[in-house]
Amino acid sequence: MDLHRLKHTFIETLLPIYADQQEIESFFFILTEHLHQMKRIDVALHPDFKLSNDYLAKWMKIIHQLKEEKPIQYIVGESWFYGLRFEVNENTLIPRPETEELVAWILNSSITHHPSPITILDIGTGTGCIPISLKTNLPQAKVSAIDVSEKAVQVAKRNAKLNEVEINFIQANILEVEDLSKLPISNFQLPTHFDIIVSNPPYVRDLEKAEIKKNVVDYEPHLALFVDDSDALLFYRKIAQLALLNLAPSGFLFFEINQYLGKETVELLGNLGFKNIELRKDIYGNDRMIRCEKN
Repeated sequence: MDLHRLKHTFIETLLPIYADQQEIESFFFILTEHLHQMKRIDVALHPDFKLSNDYLAKWMKIIHQLKEEKPIQYIVGESWFYGLRFEVNENTLIPRPETEELVAWILNSSITHHPSPITILDIGTGTGCIPISLKTNLPQAKVSAIDVSEKAVQVAKRNAKLNEVEINFIQANILEVEDLSKLPISNFQLPTHFDIIVSNPPYVRDLEKAEIKKNVVDYEPHLALFVDDSDALLFYRKIAQLALLNLAPSGFLFFEINQYLGKETVELLGNLGFKNIELRKDIYGNDRMIRCEKN
């Protein structure tokens, strides 16, 4: 089979599931580059490129996975975020465009232009996409990151190496931490106070599962996604309390949030004593991120 015929078969097979032909074509070109190191222009110039039986079998396996709605990022084992490449697997969430907006907001904040190196902590790091993107753009910053999952921490460490940045990664359950500066770490010392604490914690309530696509619910780690309906702001409350203790004076706390709980999250932060609380919408018009400042 040649590439031209394969592309036709690929689209016809997946169209009943994905409906959007452009999305299916984007999958096809991701895979031609992943499997054959052929970019879109190469495919256009060589439509008669013949596939060996071994490669055809790989394509058929991937088509089956896509029919089961397995995310393309997990199939190829990588995703792009803020212009950087990241390894992803089922132990980590796939980085989202909305989170890129959060990173951009941090980078555009006045505190990042401080003359002395700033200290940053990311809580619930997953792939490490937030701290690695920040460190890449703020090379003088001292950046640390925490995740409850040891497997996620290992992925994040590999991503830091892949992108040639140095991050201090810590495996810890943030709900059990009383003082960030006193975490039991043997190979480095966390600062007593941070200039920026950022987090994209679990925030999808069980009642919202019906809204979540199958490719997310069936494949992405529930530990990093869902929170109990009875205390949906559990992580925000805990992280904000730690920020009161471990943020530097006038330090900033940034959150990605549940779009349905913007008002409640702002109220929580206000009640805890934070000032200059700002709620922002994402590119889709949803309440998605908050910045506030320690008094």
